[in-house]
Amino acid sequence: MEPKEAYEKVFAEVSKHVAGKEETIKLIFIAMVANGHVLLEGVPGVAKTTITKTIAETINASFGRIQGMPDLEIKDIIGYAYLDESHNPVLKKGPIFNNILLIDELNRAPPKTTTALLEALEERQVTIGNSTMPLDRPFIAIATQNPLNIEGTTQLPKVLADRFLMRIEVTYPSAEEEKQMLRIKESDEKLSIAKVIDKQDMIEMQAKVNSIQMQDEVEEYITKLVEATRTDIHVVMGASPRAEISFMKCAKAKALIEGRSSITIEDIKFLAKPVLSHRIVARATGGIGVGGIINGLVAMLK
Repeated sequence: MEPKEAYEKVFAEVSKHVAGKEETIKLIFIAMVANGHVLLEGVPGVAKTTITKTIAETINASFGRIQGMPDLEIKDIIGYAYLDESHNPVLKKGPIFNNILLIDELNRAPPKTTTALLEALEERQVTIGNSTMPLDRPFIAIATQNPLNIEGTTQLPKVLADRFLMRIEVTYPSAEEEKQMLRIKESDEKLSIAKVIDKQDMIEMQAKVNSIQMQDEVEEYITKLVEATRTDIHVVMGASPRAEISFMKCAKAKALIEGRSSITIEDIKFLAKPVLSHRIVARATGGIGVGGIINGLVAMLK
């Protein structure tokens, strides 16, 4: 199946169950094709979990879920080993051993526990005791988090947030989207979610990403944009080189599902907030916020 056709099928199916959110759905699919992980941020009730579960269900692949909470333990994520009645070692695998993993309300879990995700997100493997096991391909984690002003949340360590390819802000729906949502919910019980692609389609799309070309002018724009985050007076900590790699991967995946053979500067502008917003730290006295800083940098660069 061609990548453009695969995306159109997934989007059409998801749209039957989710009102609006076209850009959010597209960005999540881009990250999956780029073989990266996604962080969805928004207030409770804006369909972060619904979008994730619906996209996952359109793909014929295994799906697991972790619920972030203060008493979440490492074994609840990766599993644990124990001795059976015959004193033979047995491995009880955790939900991380799935192709698509939903981590709901990640920033309600204790930081000590979420460090268990670092190895899996970066190296696609899990260590339990003395055993290190690779995760099945594809392995894609989609985490949701609430804004920090919501009770019970803690800020994710930057070393963990940086492992996510993109951070996507999920905002309140428009009035028309809310009407559409009510119509969907009214008939929701009658609608089942069809699996329109399988995990092999996803693996093949991920392999095709490298065939997309990146011109010198786009490469220069990426490096200038990332460098600008490190020198802006409103920024305490700018983006690392991982941001440049993320731009390249995401832009190539975007071009692939749009049926193009090369990426453009407009692709980078479209991806600027999702790729950079969780990788820079704004000064508390800045007043314009991370989103405003990124908009200003994009407007400044030609």
